[in-house]
Amino acid sequence: MRNSIQRRTVGVFAGLGTVALLTVGCGSADSSVSDSSKTASSTASTSAQVSAPVESSSDALKPSTSAEDPSAGPATTTVKGVAGRDATMTGPIAARYAAATPAEKKILGLPLTGDHNAGTRDSGVVFQQFEGGVITARNADAGTPAYLTWGKIREAWNIERDASGKPVPVGTNGSAGPLGAVTSDVTTVGSTQQATFEHGKVTYNTATDKVTVVVNGKTVPSGL
Repeated sequence: MRNSIQRRTVGVFAGLGTVALLTVGCGSADSSVSDSSKTASSTASTSAQVSAPVESSSDALKPSTSAEDPSAGPATTTVKGVAGRDATMTGPIAARYAAATPAEKKILGLPLTGDHNAGTRDSGVVFQQFEGGVITARNADAGTPAYLTWGKIREAWNIERDASGKPVPVGTNGSAGPLGAVTSDVTTVGSTQQATFEHGKVTYNTATDKVTVVVNGKTVPSGL
């Protein structure tokens, strides 16, 4: 009888041990699946981060582009001229007038109107006459520099001359004359004003009131 009870007791403990082993095995399996799921989730998250497009620093620093160049000035500008008439300037002439300093605009005065005071020469030179000066450019193309000419230098440039630069009663003057088109603004250093042209230069000394004209490297009479 005692042996029978002992065998039953051993059987019960054996059964409990089997249940315990099964329970431990299930717990390990669940933990393994959980860890695998975490690993897969982590891998998927990492892959998503790698495949997502990232803006490069060089792209972020690229400047925006504009269809217009602000340094080129306005394409057209209209101001009140002599006698209250509208004077419309375009291209390089408009850009140079817009860039003129208050002192330069004071020298220029009001623009003159009419075909003989503004337009395009046969050579392609464009111009706009003012009360006290003129703005010219080699052509009407956008970006072509335009220059302001005034005072005694403008007067000497407008003197009728022969091909050598000598003043004559009937010759050519301005951009069509021997000096050619203007290639600089009037610059002032001390008492000396000067402007350059395609084929020479004109210098005016404000202290001595002397004008010097050089055409193709040769000094010629100013004609003033």
